[in-house]
Amino acid sequence: QVQLVESGGGLVQAGGSLRLSCAASGRTFSSNAMGWFRQAPGKEREFVATINWHGTSTYYADSVKGRFTISRDNAKNTVYLQMNSLKPEDTAVYYCTARRSLYGSRWYVGEYEYDYWGQGTQVTVSS
Repeated sequence: QVQLVESGGGLVQAGGSLRLSCAASGRTFSSNAMGWFRQAPGKEREFVATINWHGTSTYYADSVKGRFTISRDNAKNTVYLQMNSLKPEDTAVYYCTARRSLYGSRWYVGEYEYDYWGQGTQVTVSS
């Protein structure tokens, strides 16, 4: 059974940092694109960042560009999201996701393009 388990969320003051981790089990994702989405209260889930299978290419939502960094360690089957200069508007449940299809040659930013999802981790940024 495939599982994506996020960790690292919590409460932080504006301007602070958090590092989210997503550990995959049940299969290896070393050949699959992975990403992060988030959902704020009362809003739809939105794309945050994606990384290609090899970790050599990343893409970010404009709202987080320059502040967040996605990375991966294929040996650990884990993807990370380093979040710096956090703002209250970053408050949301953050979800890790992975594609079933191998490799890929572009960035994947739509929810429908991902097949596996974690249960989410809450990030709260106080002002």
